[in-house]
Amino acid sequence: QVQLVESGGGLVQAGGSLRLSCAASRSISSINYMGWDRQAPGKQRELVAFITWGGSIKYADWVKGRFTISRDNAKNTVYLQMNSLKAEDTAVYYCNADMGLTGYWGQGTQVTVSS
Repeated sequence: QVQLVESGGGLVQAGGSLRLSCAASRSISSINYMGWDRQAPGKQRELVAFITWGGSIKYADWVKGRFTISRDNAKNTVYLQMNSLKAEDTAVYYCNADMGLTGYWGQGTQVTVSS
């Protein structure tokens, strides 16, 4: 098992930046995938990005170079640096961990981008 706690969300103007953090309760070095999803009001949850234990990274097509996912195994933390934020990025962002047979999610952190 793993508990995930997100932080770093908030209110930002369009064009601004935020860095989200996801602190895990155990070592993340061997977790298959860790990543971020988001859910905007009235919309389905969607993938933002994920990073594998080996360091491979995938982003949703709409990210288009604006976001960067990274992990610090020593701190058991995954980050999402978000730049050039747009109003449509407003959503609750959830950290997730795929441990093979089971997936885990945090409680989410709200990101609100004002236009």
